[in-house]
Amino acid sequence: MSKVSIQFDLKKVLEALLFSTSEPLSIREIQSVFSRFHDRAEKMGRPLTPDFEAGGLAASEASFPSELIDEVPALVTGTRIRDELEKIKSRLAESSSPYQIQETSRGFRVVITPEYGFWVRLLREDAKPVRLSQAALETLAIIAYRQPVTRSEMESIRGVKVDSVLQRLVEFELVYAMGRAELPGRPVQFGTTDKFLEFTGVRGLDDLPSTDVLSPEQLDEWINKANEPVQLGDADVGLPSNDAFNLENRQARIRTEEGQEELNLEPEESPIYKMEELLRREKRQTEDLKEDPTA
Repeated sequence: MSKVSIQFDLKKVLEALLFSTSEPLSIREIQSVFSRFHDRAEKMGRPLTPDFEAGGLAASEASFPSELIDEVPALVTGTRIRDELEKIKSRLAESSSPYQIQETSRGFRVVITPEYGFWVRLLREDAKPVRLSQAALETLAIIAYRQPVTRSEMESIRGVKVDSVLQRLVEFELVYAMGRAELPGRPVQFGTTDKFLEFTGVRGLDDLPSTDVLSPEQLDEWINKANEPVQLGDADVGLPSNDAFNLENRQARIRTEEGQEELNLEPEESPIYKMEELLRREKRQTEDLKEDPTA
């Protein structure tokens, strides 16, 4: 019986690798598989030694696809691997397969589509998927776009306490304590985890949807306004401002002095001088009564 010739099919090899593990496979890890193939081929081409015959390589020589040595490229580029994975992903989607290829921050992996996830949970008796409240989602969004962020900054943006919500996010391993801020009291700063990326289905923080509402500039403005006390002036409470009041007094004094010059009045005869003299006299009388109450 003749041996069936096997042709190298990168797409099928990638599918086999992805289905062989539940952990994500990075491009580098996939490339290392082909490097090991050529290392094994090189060793098999050398003269056999007693150690080689006694080792695992001699026992597995029969299963090694030596006919593929000339077909497997010495270097499979990351671009080619990514292109083939995209083709696999499209084919699975078009055929309504219960599987799909998901790219995470750590690489590619095969996952069950949401439509069939219910049956898998029944088999494993797993709990229901994590569902976050609106408050938790808002806090998580602030951390994702703002990180590293302190608890007080979250509360300044949301306007409410976030203690219980933040604790729940930490328990779900969606956020973690990144360190401490160089601020008074050294408050703890929080950021998102790799599990957050898997939870949201994005490869990295750069892939998060852009938003004007949570832009760093506007967040800084909200936080500064929340931390700075509001200064109310006289005009805010319905009173004339001090500056306007003083300006009116200065203008009235100037107009009075100009009128005195036009009337050729001596300083002692001016109404302002007489008023100031009367105030000085009353002040002296008050001080005399304090010194001698019987006077």
